[in-house]
Amino acid sequence: MIYAALKVLISAIIIVVASDLAKRDGWLAALLISLPTVSLLAIVWLYVESHDVEKIATLSTGIFWLVLPSLAFFAVLPWMLKAKISFWPSLAVSLALMFACYLIMTMLLKKLGVQP
Repeated sequence: MIYAALKVLISAIIIVVASDLAKRDGWLAALLISLPTVSLLAIVWLYVESHDVEKIATLSTGIFWLVLPSLAFFAVLPWMLKAKISFWPSLAVSLALMFACYLIMTMLLKKLGVQP
């Protein structure tokens, strides 16, 4: 139980630091957030808990393929906001497009025989 609480605490600290940093320095916050921090933490915790490198390899491969469709969100959201479209509709459209890209990517990977 203490280990799970520690994992939650570390994750929460990273999120709070990133969001507070974004108020002062957007580029530095973007750098911190763009690091695969969650992926790294998940990989380390998976290794510590299981020492199963096959699971880590599978997780890493899945992350690689599924990061690509998430980029649609980061392309569309700023474009819509700069076009003076209000925040909530911009967020909704960006999320919908990202999920559509996830769906397309998973279908494409399945057709190609790639298991993310």
